[in-house]
Amino acid sequence: MHGKLILLFVTAAVLTGLAGCYESPKMKVYQPGVYKGAKDPLLDKQRTPEQQAALRERFDRVQRDR
Repeated sequence: MHGKLILLFVTAAVLTGLAGCYESPKMKVYQPGVYKGAKDPLLDKQRTPEQQAALRERFDRVQRDR
């Protein structure tokens, strides 16, 4: 009886683990480094010298003390 209970738990654990490895056929695979979303309006703003200075100042205030 005790051996059958252990076998049942081991079988349930193995089946649960295998269920986590299942890949849905509807799964999307994306290319690394390729963004497929809408155009980001902040991307152009990020390139301005004012925004770069603001980001650098924010970084200095938060990260440089560590």
